[in-house]
Amino acid sequence: MPNRIEYDSLGPVEIPEGALWGPQTERSRQNFSIGQEKMPLDVVYALVRLKKAAAHVNMELGKLEAERAQVIEEATDLILSGAYDEAFPLHVWQTGSGTQSNMNTNEVITHLASKIKPDLSVHPNDHVNMGQSSNDIFMSACHMAALEAVEKKLFPALDQLIGDLEDLSKANRNIIKVGRTHLQDATPLTLGQEISAWASMLKTNRSMLEEAVSYLENLAVGGTAVGTGLNTTEDFGDRVCQVLNRDGYSYKSASNKFQALSSKDALHFAHSGLEVLASNYHKIANDVRLLSMGPRAGIGEITIPANEPGSSIMPGKVNPTQTEQATMICALVIGHQSSISFASAMGQFQLNVYSPMVIYLFLQSTYLLAQSMETFDTRLVRGIKANIKKIEENLENSLMPVTALSPKIGYEKAAKIAQAAYKENKTVRTIALRELDLSPEEIDQLLDPSHMV
Repeated sequence: MPNRIEYDSLGPVEIPEGALWGPQTERSRQNFSIGQEKMPLDVVYALVRLKKAAAHVNMELGKLEAERAQVIEEATDLILSGAYDEAFPLHVWQTGSGTQSNMNTNEVITHLASKIKPDLSVHPNDHVNMGQSSNDIFMSACHMAALEAVEKKLFPALDQLIGDLEDLSKANRNIIKVGRTHLQDATPLTLGQEISAWASMLKTNRSMLEEAVSYLENLAVGGTAVGTGLNTTEDFGDRVCQVLNRDGYSYKSASNKFQALSSKDALHFAHSGLEVLASNYHKIANDVRLLSMGPRAGIGEITIPANEPGSSIMPGKVNPTQTEQATMICALVIGHQSSISFASAMGQFQLNVYSPMVIYLFLQSTYLLAQSMETFDTRLVRGIKANIKKIEENLENSLMPVTALSPKIGYEKAAKIAQAAYKENKTVRTIALRELDLSPEEIDQLLDPSHMV
């Protein structure tokens, strides 16, 4: 494939002839061919939207000619249409400020602008990057990409799962079953009450996450290299946010740009909300696979959909595979929190140089949780059924309904009844009828599980 020669401040660079990027992108492509992880397009599109807003503001400020601003905006619209995704080939593992991805964006916009108006000179640094530094603009793009991924992808999937769990809880509100604490039999509750805890966990996590991601609305734009705003105007960040917010957002220029550049607090805190969500999601998935154990030699109080054969050697085996994809993803998200926590602690002076890694992990956590929950909901939760026979057997054989006898006969005597029932492999009712000076009707009234829930 023939190459062309372009120049940057370090000299000539050979670039594939048809590529829309320039020398700094090509240097990064050669110097950082590490791993398979590419810079997420969410970040690229956020960068492009920032470039478009910056061009408009710079035009309003009289710093950028209207013709140049217009052609830059036209070029950004072409990129945002999705027609040029292949022009952003850079890997995550690059400079920690995201400089190469910022320049990749600047260079692609420049080349598209030259195609739109060949006779107009547009420079990637002087015009497209005007009033910006990679340090403030890339961090701003990270916040935008993270916030919008949570709001547009995760919340819809989470809300649907919550709604279906609430429906499942209502449908099973009258089915009384044995409770379990410490993995041992406990007093009864309804299956609906048990499921209600799952829905409530996720609703609480959503509220927590809403607060956590609100801090991502603060953007570093306007701080340029170290937070002082050198080479732009004092109101540049505010004006860029005003333009961005025309699309329905609530972005604002961070009140302290020095903090915005040197800290990963907002991303760190927001991902902690994802970690807490993953922890509860893991608990729910574990409960489902334990309750569906069997089908004959386990708890077996619920049945789940048989989505695919479970074994290459055991015919007829069906496994709780949706719970397994969920718990693996939860483990990954929880691990990502450790990496992001470490990165957040490693800011030095006026910059934290872990930005590409942090946003990559954040977006991976967000999208995996969203996709996992959607699949978990549609392919498992909506197909959960109560196994009434097994639920009744387990409840009948449980020892813990004896707790309802304690107020009448005392803790010590109730404990002896439970112990005797266990040793003799009989029900609590059988032993109570034998040992207590109470009528069968009174014992049945005391042991009626509907009075315990």
